[in-house]
Amino acid sequence: MQHRCARAAVFSAGSWGTAVAKIMADAGTDVIVHARRAEIADAINTTHRNADYFPDVDLPETLTATTDPAAALENADFLVLSIPAQFLRESLAAWAPRIGRDTVIVSVMKGIERETGLRASEVITQVTGVPAHRVAVLSGPNLAREIMAGQPAAATVACSDEAAAIRIQRACHTSYFRPYTSTDVTGCELGGAVKNVIALAVGIAAGMALGHNAQAMLITRGLAETTRLAVAMGAHPGTLAGLAGLGDLVATCSSPLSRNRTFGTHLGMGLSIEEATRATRQTTEGVKSAQAILGLAHAHNIDMPITDVVTALLNGKITLGQATAALMQRPPRPER
Repeated sequence: MQHRCARAAVFSAGSWGTAVAKIMADAGTDVIVHARRAEIADAINTTHRNADYFPDVDLPETLTATTDPAAALENADFLVLSIPAQFLRESLAAWAPRIGRDTVIVSVMKGIERETGLRASEVITQVTGVPAHRVAVLSGPNLAREIMAGQPAAATVACSDEAAAIRIQRACHTSYFRPYTSTDVTGCELGGAVKNVIALAVGIAAGMALGHNAQAMLITRGLAETTRLAVAMGAHPGTLAGLAGLGDLVATCSSPLSRNRTFGTHLGMGLSIEEATRATRQTTEGVKSAQAILGLAHAHNIDMPITDVVTALLNGKITLGQATAALMQRPPRPER
């Protein structure tokens, strides 16, 4: 599957970054992970494990780690970015001078920048000056724990340059991970970002014991409002019916491994935002991006009732009971 030994620098060593690094190493790509903490890098290099996230999983011996961004980026064909979306701009500003002139940047992030409403690929091009045809997105129904266990998964690699997407596809194609290519970067990014907000809503419904019918309703209508926004912003509607849209939405809304659904479940059970944050323990992109996504909806005159209600709940403007009533008491209309 891997036709030449490409080199990938994966920033950083969190759960999804570690999973992507493992996929690429298993595909035959030369992978080096940039870790912020020396003890994580040392453990990966000596014990071949990331004790913080997957203490029971052996990493490929060909996968190495460093705390030095310059060392990680040296001669990298791909820079894979897996950091919280709200820290992307500041982090990239420090790393940008080290990015090679031919390096393709691959975002595996699923958030929207709060201050600007920009997608990750837009932040990347703005901060680094790298042209859009060298910026790609990898997105799909990819729960890190399942991938680390070698369970089957698939994803979409989107880039405006189809040849670059194919190169990335080859660099992460394994017996258990099947990547498809696309040129719809906008659709893939919005599918990945909005599904986190919908997963919060589904988690809230689960925490309130509202039943499977309610959860199915939220997933289905959540896909509808995601598609409306994405198409208004230039995406192809078929993308939202694919792995980066429906696939990612179903996995994130259905699995207890999903941090966004888990966070929502905590809220539905009556925990405060602060309590749910402590209980979830990892970055929950839906919480961070909800307001920015709603801002995009307003800017494009798109009706997104689920996102609207979740944002109001997160901002303390309505209660759980009022959130349920707000969705169920909307005027009846044709299904679109």
